Amino acid sequence: METLYIDKHQALVQECRLGSRKAQFELYKLYAKAMYNTAQRILCHVAEAEDVLQEAFLEAFSRITDFRGDTTFGLWLKQIVINKSINYLRKRKMEFVSTDTIDVPEEEEEENGELQPRVEEIKKAMELLPDGYRVVISLYLLEGYDHEEIAHILKISENTSRSQYMRAKIKLQRLMEKERSQ
Repeated sequence: METLYIDKHQALVQECRLGSRKAQFELYKLYAKAMYNTAQRILCHVAEAEDVLQEAFLEAFSRITDFRGDTTFGLWLKQIVINKSINYLRKRKMEFVSTDTIDVPEEEEEENGELQPRVEEIKKAMELLPDGYRVVISLYLLEGYDHEEIAHILKISENTSRSQYMRAKIKLQRLMEKERSQ
């Protein structure tokens, strides 16, 4: 079954390389919702997420010959969406505060434990985070990137990624506690 899934996607990519609009539309239908959600988690802005989605697909289809197939089309497209989303944030003049000189104790990370409240509560609180915090925590927790990858994507140090993540996690917990107490 999985082979059919991969073969279908590979066939659509191949058809796109040959200029098939129908194949482009099929790939769009397969990936649009997931890619929109990725952009929305990073941007927290409906119109910008929609713009990123459209721009990402346009870029992917215009650069389809660059897709080598070492990953899935979905992962390749997701990277385009993430990069475009980050560029939109940069246009908003998002700043990552360098915290290379600030040590976040590892014990504190372990004491805080994992976040387990309801999904909607977390989503609502994440929208209130500053852009820098929200991007790092989204890339780490929701997109599955490690701090080395996040540092590379955002052009920050690994230490900054780690401390932004810890600060975001603490701020997220405080926002959710505040929301629960109201």
